[in-house]
Amino acid sequence: MDRKQIIGMVVMLVLMTVYFQFFAPDTPPPVEEKAATEQAETSPAKTAAVTQDTLEVETQDSLVTAMQKERYGLFAGFAQGEEETVTLENEDIVIELSSKGAVVNQVELKGYKTYDKQPLILMDKYSSTTDLILLSNYKPVNVSELYYTAVKEVKGDSTELSFVMAFDENRYLEQKYILPKKGFEVKYEINFVGLDGIVDNSDVQMIWKDNMKRIELTLKESRQKTTVNYKLIGESMTDIGAGDDESETISQPIKWFSFKQKFFNAGLIAENQISSAVYSASFVEEDTMVVKKLKADLVLPVGDLKTGKGKFKYYFGPNDYKITKQVADGYQENVDLGWSLFRFVNKWLIIPVFNFLEQYISNYGIIIILLVFIIRIILAPLTYKSHMSMAKMKVLKPEMDAIKEQYGDDMQKSQQETMALYQKAGVNPLSGCIPMLLQFPFLLAMFNFFPNSIELRQESFLWAHDLSTYDSILDLPFTIPFYGDHVSLFTLLMTASTLAVTWTNSQMNSQLQGPMKTMQYMMPIMFLFFLNSYSAGLTFYYFVSNLVSFGQTALFRKMVDEDKIKAVMEENRKKNANKKKSGFRKKLDEAMKASQEAQKNKKKK
Repeated sequence: MDRKQIIGMVVMLVLMTVYFQFFAPDTPPPVEEKAATEQAETSPAKTAAVTQDTLEVETQDSLVTAMQKERYGLFAGFAQGEEETVTLENEDIVIELSSKGAVVNQVELKGYKTYDKQPLILMDKYSSTTDLILLSNYKPVNVSELYYTAVKEVKGDSTELSFVMAFDENRYLEQKYILPKKGFEVKYEINFVGLDGIVDNSDVQMIWKDNMKRIELTLKESRQKTTVNYKLIGESMTDIGAGDDESETISQPIKWFSFKQKFFNAGLIAENQISSAVYSASFVEEDTMVVKKLKADLVLPVGDLKTGKGKFKYYFGPNDYKITKQVADGYQENVDLGWSLFRFVNKWLIIPVFNFLEQYISNYGIIIILLVFIIRIILAPLTYKSHMSMAKMKVLKPEMDAIKEQYGDDMQKSQQETMALYQKAGVNPLSGCIPMLLQFPFLLAMFNFFPNSIELRQESFLWAHDLSTYDSILDLPFTIPFYGDHVSLFTLLMTASTLAVTWTNSQMNSQLQGPMKTMQYMMPIMFLFFLNSYSAGLTFYYFVSNLVSFGQTALFRKMVDEDKIKAVMEENRKKNANKKKSGFRKKLDEAMKASQEAQKNKKKK
């Protein structure tokens, strides 16, 4: 190699050395070296923060796990999961249930609407909650906060939905819902399988709270009608909550209970019994969205821990008599038909006739008119007897006036002679009152039937948009005490016709004298105020009934022959001229005489 080649190689070596030293890019380190380099370059504070976050997450997870074990014990493994919503639906009802807690989240009644024409959601997860509490390791565990596995299947005409919380294939808790293809009843089971050693006893505590949603127009009436109804085994239904805040503890076996509003209710019926319960009802006056807050704290017997089966059923539906009487013994008492006597009339006469007419006539105003005529025909014999009694008293009025004038202030003598006149003429002064009294159960039965008849709900007639509530032809910008903030035309017509009927009858009734004759007009005026906010179906019924009364009175007057009545009375006088006083008459005279002597002695003192 000559000298020039040596010099060239030295220069190239120098240039390469300078290039790689000052101008060539750095070679990226291996992955491990890069991570180590970044870790080396990270500040101590940043490294400490990352470590602290990791520790906090791990500590928080450990804390949550510890809390779940403390809270749920052997059930802690079911405290986490993914919530699933499952729907059961048939012809009448839609029920949404949740796999978290195996509880009912929402109930919609398909054939009904709220007062403002919205879908009728009887209850939802915001208004109603249900807790199911078991005793495990001697502490309560709310299994309605835990997660279940949902299994839905169709069996025959029913759909079954099982929520299962399984420890293994031989140990599990099951809550089952069975919905038939139609109707408002849902069968409900609580099943224990091999839970001995996990659960301490087979009594389950259920706490059901329901903030009753507003579904009717009149809030005040809705609150009055919203109650907790329950039936003890072997007894009739009892209710609480009709007034102010109430609470009641029941230690006797219970067959069923319900959270009842005016037209709908949600209830739980036991196949055997509910062991005990605490019921309560309350409301906040200013809250216009919640009608009442109802609560039921129950003890439900399930059976043994290995194969226990608690059988119940829910009812979510209308207060319809023909439907509720099929649910359970006495469950139809959720339909308010009044006291025993009025309930008897409604149960055996009004409802069957109404339901019969309903099958052939779709207009409920026409049904009410026909119902008036049917009831009036049934009561016609009593009405006629009462009218005849008043006609006889009218014939005797001149003689009765003469007796009063003859004896003046001697009330005892005047009454004795008047009674003698009745006996001779063959007239019973009570014969006019008794038929009228016998008609009262029918009149008052209507007072309970129409306002509580769900068949009339949201049914219109003439100007009334809903026969189950009041009709209004004028909404007032103010409230009149005891009257309201509206004007009901049916109530005005009923009042006017009642006053007219009262005046017509007073022309025939000679017994009403003095203040009593004026007082009889006070009742229709009172009803004007009292019934202004009542069912339009009721006031329409009374109005039509008054019109029919006019027709009946006109017909009876044509049938009554006063000359013939006088002739009959004269015959009676002849027959009874020498007749001795009856035992009742003697006792009555003695009582009147004793009363008069007592008054005289009082005056002397």
